Amino acid sequence: MAFPYMEAVVGFMILMYVFESYLDLRQHSALKLPSLPKTLEGVISQEKFEKSRAYSIDKSNFHFVHEFVTIIMDSAILFFGLLPWFWKRSEFFLLLVGLNAENEILHTLSFLAGFMIWSQITDLPFSLYSTFVIEARHGFNKQTIWLFVRDMMKGIALSVIIGPPIVAAIIVIVQKGGPYLAIYLWGFMLVLSLVMMTIYPVLIAPLFNKFTPLPEGELRTKIENLASSLKFPLKKLFVVDGSTRSSHSNAYMYGFFKNKRIVLYDTLIQQCKNEEIVAVIAHELGHWKLNHTMFTFIAVQILSFSQFGGYTLVRNSKELFGSFGFDTQPVLIGLILFQHTVIPLQRIVSFVLNLVSRAFEFQADDFAKKLGYSKPLRAALVKLQEENLSAMNTDPWYSAYHYSHPPLVERLAAIDELDKKED
Repeated sequence: MAFPYMEAVVGFMILMYVFESYLDLRQHSALKLPSLPKTLEGVISQEKFEKSRAYSIDKSNFHFVHEFVTIIMDSAILFFGLLPWFWKRSEFFLLLVGLNAENEILHTLSFLAGFMIWSQITDLPFSLYSTFVIEARHGFNKQTIWLFVRDMMKGIALSVIIGPPIVAAIIVIVQKGGPYLAIYLWGFMLVLSLVMMTIYPVLIAPLFNKFTPLPEGELRTKIENLASSLKFPLKKLFVVDGSTRSSHSNAYMYGFFKNKRIVLYDTLIQQCKNEEIVAVIAHELGHWKLNHTMFTFIAVQILSFSQFGGYTLVRNSKELFGSFGFDTQPVLIGLILFQHTVIPLQRIVSFVLNLVSRAFEFQADDFAKKLGYSKPLRAALVKLQEENLSAMNTDPWYSAYHYSHPPLVERLAAIDELDKKED
């Protein structure tokens, strides 16, 4: 008797939905608490707390609806054999336009085109509601409908330009890879990720946002002095016009070797004092100095290679394909089915990586604190929490499972504990 892969996958998807919904309910209850955590009393204003509470509850309610619709659609697609049906429809489309349906690359691109249209149609109502109702209601959305549509069109255009060569390369590698398939796939994806990390901030990100050099002045001088003191090879320092889309704030760095760049959101500059911004940068540079970025990159590569190794073991399994209603074994479908079968392992790995990431955040805070930025970092964290209306009350189970960054209460407690030890 063949193993019921499809039933097992759908069953696990539903079990995970139930488990994660339970965590969501716990978090929802925490968000509805009428008072601040004791650690934040006197630190966060009551007005900001009430706004944060309303914003978080609105997002939580939206999340419940979105996740329910998603699990219904995903389960139905697998359980009722819509995936193989759609694969056959994409073959019919190729024949209709006079293309060779036997060519797996063309067949796959036809399938992906249809899937992209389906995804855009089903996701659009949620994206519109999230952006123009929830985000707008709480004062975050700065986009116009035209800007929203333009960004969506640019994203689709990029997918059409970049996607086909990548898909074609993957199919050829799988078809020709032989016993070294896992190594070839991993090598290709490694090179692709490095290329994308290089060209995205230079060629792609500017299509959506305007990047300008941070003007000369106190802030620029302080950041450059900090980078120099740590021997961080800062090449360029940019400000991005994040305010054209949202009033949320952020900062990040990117680049390889001696070509590092730091990007500040204009909203961050508007919301925080110079010393607080430098403290945030000190935290980010702590990740670099402590090799957190390198560790994460290596961990991702190891996991990637492991997954490709697993894929090579099942890619020719007629039993697996047959369980989902396929009488052929297309490369792309094999990758999709494999990803579904390893969902349990992915959830465990994601949880472990979150634990590591949280530990890294505490270490980066400690790094900034040792550079003398304890007070401004504390002030920056509080201000960003307030301005972003981030959740003040969090359920410990929910945050442990979902959060890659510790909640504000835990970060402030850790900074205060370090201060007490030094005193």
